[in-house]
Amino acid sequence: MATSARPALLIVHGALGSAEQMAPVADAARAHEVFAAVHTLELPGHGRTPALSDAESDAESDAESDAAFSMPAFADVIAARVRELAPQRVLVFGYSMGGYAALLAEQMQPGLVAGIVTLGTMLAWTPEVAEAGARRLNPEGMRAKVPAFADALAARHAEAGGWELTLTRTAAVLRALGEAPPLTTTSVAQIAAPVRLLVGSRDDSVTLEESQRFAEAMPRAEAVLLEGVPHPIEKVPLDLLIAQLSPFASRLPE
Repeated sequence: MATSARPALLIVHGALGSAEQMAPVADAARAHEVFAAVHTLELPGHGRTPALSDAESDAESDAESDAAFSMPAFADVIAARVRELAPQRVLVFGYSMGGYAALLAEQMQPGLVAGIVTLGTMLAWTPEVAEAGARRLNPEGMRAKVPAFADALAARHAEAGGWELTLTRTAAVLRALGEAPPLTTTSVAQIAAPVRLLVGSRDDSVTLEESQRFAEAMPRAEAVLLEGVPHPIEKVPLDLLIAQLSPFASRLPE
Protein backbone atom coordinates (compact mmCIF):
# COMPACT_ATOMS: atom_id res chain seq x y z
CA MET A 1 0.00 0.00 0.00
CA ALA A 2 1.52 3.32 -1.07
CA THR A 3 1.85 6.13 1.44
CA SER A 4 2.05 9.86 0.91
CA ALA A 5 5.41 11.60 1.29
CA ARG A 6 3.59 13.98 3.59
CA PRO A 7 2.80 12.76 7.09
CA ALA A 8 -0.68 12.64 8.59
CA LEU A 9 -1.40 14.96 11.51
CA LEU A 10 -3.08 13.65 14.66
CA ILE A 11 -4.35 16.41 16.98
CA VAL A 12 -4.86 15.68 20.68
CA HIS A 13 -6.67 18.07 23.03
CA GLY A 14 -5.68 19.09 26.54
CA ALA A 15 -7.15 18.69 30.01
CA LEU A 16 -10.89 19.43 30.14
CA GLY A 17 -10.83 19.65 26.34
CA SER A 18 -12.42 17.71 23.50
CA ALA A 19 -11.96 16.88 19.85
CA GLU A 20 -14.56 19.50 18.94
CA GLN A 21 -12.53 22.17 20.74
CA MET A 22 -9.57 21.38 18.46
CA ALA A 23 -11.61 21.57 15.24
CA PRO A 24 -10.29 25.08 14.36
CA VAL A 25 -6.72 23.76 14.56
CA ALA A 26 -7.64 20.85 12.29
CA ASP A 27 -9.39 23.16 9.81
CA ALA A 28 -6.35 25.46 9.69
CA ALA A 29 -4.03 22.52 9.07
CA ARG A 30 -6.24 21.22 6.26
CA ALA A 31 -6.45 24.66 4.65
CA HIS A 32 -2.66 24.88 4.42
CA GLU A 33 -2.47 21.48 2.69
CA VAL A 34 0.67 20.55 4.59
CA PHE A 35 -0.46 17.08 5.65
CA ALA A 36 -1.66 14.00 3.83
CA ALA A 37 -4.61 13.86 6.26
CA VAL A 38 -5.64 15.59 9.46
CA HIS A 39 -7.34 13.76 12.34
CA THR A 40 -8.51 14.77 15.80
CA LEU A 41 -8.51 12.36 18.72
CA GLU A 42 -10.76 12.52 21.77
CA LEU A 43 -9.38 11.02 24.97
CA PRO A 44 -11.57 8.77 27.16
CA GLY A 45 -13.79 10.65 29.59
CA HIS A 46 -13.86 13.84 27.52
CA GLY A 47 -16.37 15.41 25.16
CA ARG A 48 -18.51 12.71 23.61
CA THR A 49 -16.25 9.81 24.66
CA PRO A 50 -17.03 8.04 27.97
CA ALA A 51 -14.15 6.54 29.91
CA LEU A 52 -16.01 3.21 29.89
CA SER A 53 -18.63 1.83 27.54
CA ASP A 54 -20.77 0.83 30.50
CA ALA A 55 -21.40 3.32 33.28
CA GLU A 56 -21.88 0.93 36.18
CA SER A 57 -21.26 2.39 39.61
CA ASP A 58 -19.92 -0.59 41.58
CA ALA A 59 -16.42 -0.58 43.04
CA GLU A 60 -14.93 -2.74 40.31
CA SER A 61 -16.30 -0.49 37.60
CA ASP A 62 -15.02 2.60 39.45
CA ALA A 63 -11.55 1.10 39.53
CA GLU A 64 -11.71 0.31 35.82
CA SER A 65 -12.92 3.83 35.11
CA ASP A 66 -10.03 5.33 37.07
CA ALA A 67 -7.61 3.21 35.05
CA ALA A 68 -9.26 4.30 31.79
CA PHE A 69 -8.94 7.97 32.79
CA SER A 70 -5.20 8.12 33.43
CA MET A 71 -2.09 9.29 31.65
CA PRO A 72 -0.96 5.76 30.71
CA ALA A 73 -4.45 5.05 29.33
CA PHE A 74 -4.39 8.27 27.30
CA ALA A 75 -0.98 7.29 25.91
CA ASP A 76 -2.36 3.88 24.96
CA VAL A 77 -5.28 5.49 23.13
CA ILE A 78 -2.90 7.68 21.13
CA ALA A 79 -0.73 4.68 20.30
CA ALA A 80 -3.75 2.68 19.15
CA ARG A 81 -4.89 5.49 16.86
CA VAL A 82 -1.42 5.87 15.36
CA ARG A 83 -1.34 2.14 14.63
CA GLU A 84 -4.75 2.41 12.97
CA LEU A 85 -3.33 5.03 10.60
CA ALA A 86 -0.40 2.80 9.56
CA PRO A 87 1.38 2.61 7.20
CA GLN A 88 0.94 6.39 7.08
CA ARG A 89 3.61 8.27 9.02
CA VAL A 90 2.03 10.32 11.81
CA LEU A 91 3.02 13.63 13.36
CA VAL A 92 1.19 14.13 16.66
CA PHE A 93 0.32 17.63 17.81
CA GLY A 94 -0.58 17.55 21.49
CA TYR A 95 -1.95 20.58 23.26
CA SER A 96 -1.21 20.85 26.99
CA MET A 97 -2.05 17.49 28.59
CA GLY A 98 -2.39 15.96 25.12
CA GLY A 99 1.27 16.73 24.50
CA TYR A 100 2.26 14.95 27.70
CA ALA A 101 0.27 11.88 26.67
CA ALA A 102 1.83 11.92 23.20
CA LEU A 103 5.35 12.05 24.62
CA LEU A 104 4.49 9.24 27.03
CA ALA A 105 3.13 7.12 24.16
CA GLU A 106 6.42 7.48 22.31
CA GLN A 107 8.44 6.82 25.47
CA MET A 108 6.45 3.63 26.09
CA GLN A 109 6.68 2.51 22.44
CA PRO A 110 9.80 4.01 20.82
CA GLY A 111 9.43 4.45 17.08
CA LEU A 112 5.66 4.80 17.26
CA VAL A 113 5.37 8.24 15.66
CA ALA A 114 7.22 10.23 13.03
CA GLY A 115 7.37 13.26 15.31
CA ILE A 116 5.69 15.18 18.10
CA VAL A 117 4.89 18.86 18.55
CA THR A 118 3.50 20.03 21.86
CA LEU A 119 2.08 23.38 22.92
CA GLY A 120 1.74 24.54 26.51
CA THR A 121 2.70 21.15 27.93
CA MET A 122 3.87 21.15 31.54
CA LEU A 123 6.61 18.58 31.99
CA ALA A 124 8.11 19.38 35.40
CA TRP A 125 5.59 17.96 37.89
CA THR A 126 5.97 17.94 41.67
CA PRO A 127 3.43 17.09 44.40
CA GLU A 128 3.11 20.79 45.24
CA VAL A 129 2.52 21.88 41.64
CA ALA A 130 0.04 19.05 41.10
CA GLU A 131 -1.92 19.78 44.26
CA ALA A 132 -2.19 23.47 43.39
CA GLY A 133 -3.62 22.56 40.00
CA ALA A 134 -5.94 19.91 41.38
CA ARG A 135 -7.44 22.30 43.93
CA ARG A 136 -8.55 24.59 41.13
CA LEU A 137 -10.60 21.76 39.62
CA ASN A 138 -13.40 22.03 42.14
CA PRO A 139 -16.85 22.02 40.52
CA GLU A 140 -18.54 24.08 43.25
CA GLY A 141 -15.81 26.70 43.30
CA MET A 142 -15.68 26.87 39.53
CA ARG A 143 -19.44 27.28 39.29
CA ALA A 144 -19.28 30.16 41.77
CA LYS A 145 -16.23 31.95 40.35
CA VAL A 146 -16.48 31.33 36.60
CA PRO A 147 -20.06 30.25 35.84
CA ALA A 148 -19.73 30.81 32.09
CA PHE A 149 -16.74 28.47 31.93
CA ALA A 150 -18.60 25.92 34.05
CA ASP A 151 -21.54 26.08 31.63
CA ALA A 152 -19.17 25.55 28.69
CA LEU A 153 -17.65 22.51 30.39
CA ALA A 154 -21.11 21.15 31.20
CA ALA A 155 -22.07 21.32 27.53
CA ARG A 156 -18.74 19.93 26.35
CA HIS A 157 -18.67 16.84 28.57
CA ALA A 158 -22.37 16.01 28.86
CA GLU A 159 -21.91 12.73 26.97
CA ALA A 160 -18.79 11.63 28.86
CA GLY A 161 -20.29 11.33 32.33
CA GLY A 162 -20.69 15.02 33.10
CA TRP A 163 -18.29 17.90 33.66
CA GLU A 164 -18.06 17.38 37.42
CA LEU A 165 -16.78 13.85 36.90
CA THR A 166 -14.29 15.05 34.29
CA LEU A 167 -12.96 17.66 36.73
CA THR A 168 -12.67 15.14 39.57
CA ARG A 169 -10.88 12.61 37.40
CA THR A 170 -8.55 15.25 35.97
CA ALA A 171 -7.59 16.34 39.48
CA ALA A 172 -6.67 12.73 40.23
CA VAL A 173 -4.52 12.59 37.08
CA LEU A 174 -2.66 15.72 38.17
CA ARG A 175 -2.01 14.31 41.63
CA ALA A 176 -0.71 11.09 40.07
CA LEU A 177 1.67 13.11 37.91
CA GLY A 178 2.91 14.93 40.99
CA GLU A 179 3.51 11.77 42.96
CA ALA A 180 5.18 9.73 40.22
CA PRO A 181 5.67 11.60 36.93
CA PRO A 182 6.18 9.06 34.11
CA LEU A 183 8.19 11.60 32.11
CA THR A 184 11.46 12.67 33.68
CA THR A 185 14.67 14.13 32.28
CA THR A 186 16.09 10.62 32.55
CA SER A 187 13.22 8.64 31.02
CA VAL A 188 12.67 10.92 28.00
CA ALA A 189 16.09 9.93 26.68
CA GLN A 190 14.18 6.98 25.18
CA ILE A 191 12.20 9.34 22.92
CA ALA A 192 14.17 9.25 19.67
CA ALA A 193 11.48 10.83 17.47
CA PRO A 194 11.92 14.49 16.51
CA VAL A 195 10.16 16.68 19.08
CA ARG A 196 9.33 20.38 19.19
CA LEU A 197 8.12 21.82 22.51
CA LEU A 198 6.25 25.08 21.93
CA VAL A 199 5.86 27.51 24.83
CA GLY A 200 3.91 30.76 24.72
CA SER A 201 5.63 33.74 26.29
CA ARG A 202 2.34 34.63 28.02
CA ASP A 203 1.67 31.09 29.25
CA ASP A 204 1.34 31.28 33.03
CA SER A 205 1.60 27.52 33.58
CA VAL A 206 4.62 26.45 31.51
CA THR A 207 8.10 27.93 31.35
CA LEU A 208 10.62 27.89 28.53
CA GLU A 209 13.30 26.84 31.01
CA GLU A 210 11.56 23.60 31.97
CA SER A 211 10.86 22.82 28.32
CA GLN A 212 14.48 23.44 27.41
CA ARG A 213 15.62 21.16 30.22
CA PHE A 214 13.50 18.31 28.88
CA ALA A 215 14.42 19.06 25.26
CA GLU A 216 18.11 18.77 26.13
CA ALA A 217 17.42 15.33 27.62
CA MET A 218 15.93 14.01 24.36
CA PRO A 219 18.09 13.05 21.39
CA ARG A 220 16.22 15.12 18.77
CA ALA A 221 14.19 17.78 20.56
CA GLU A 222 14.02 21.55 20.69
CA ALA A 223 12.09 24.09 22.75
CA VAL A 224 10.66 27.12 20.96
CA LEU A 225 9.24 30.30 22.47
CA LEU A 226 6.16 31.81 20.80
CA GLU A 227 6.10 35.51 21.57
CA GLY A 228 2.82 36.91 22.86
CA VAL A 229 1.04 33.54 22.95
CA PRO A 230 -1.00 32.63 26.08
CA HIS A 231 -2.03 29.16 27.23
CA PRO A 232 -5.69 28.84 26.09
CA ILE A 233 -5.81 27.17 22.68
CA GLU A 234 -8.67 29.44 21.65
CA LYS A 235 -6.32 32.44 21.92
CA VAL A 236 -3.42 30.94 19.96
CA PRO A 237 -3.01 32.49 16.46
CA LEU A 238 -3.57 29.52 14.18
CA ASP A 239 -1.34 30.83 11.39
CA LEU A 240 1.51 31.03 13.90
CA LEU A 241 0.85 27.48 15.03
CA ILE A 242 0.73 26.10 11.49
CA ALA A 243 3.95 27.99 10.73
CA GLN A 244 5.56 25.88 13.47
CA LEU A 245 4.02 22.60 12.35
CA SER A 246 4.62 22.93 8.62
CA PRO A 247 8.43 23.16 8.37
CA PHE A 248 8.80 20.64 11.19
CA ALA A 249 6.63 18.17 9.28
CA SER A 250 8.57 18.70 6.07
CA ARG A 251 11.83 17.70 7.77
CA LEU A 252 10.58 14.48 9.34
CA PRO A 253 12.48 11.37 8.22
CA GLU A 254 10.64 9.04 5.88
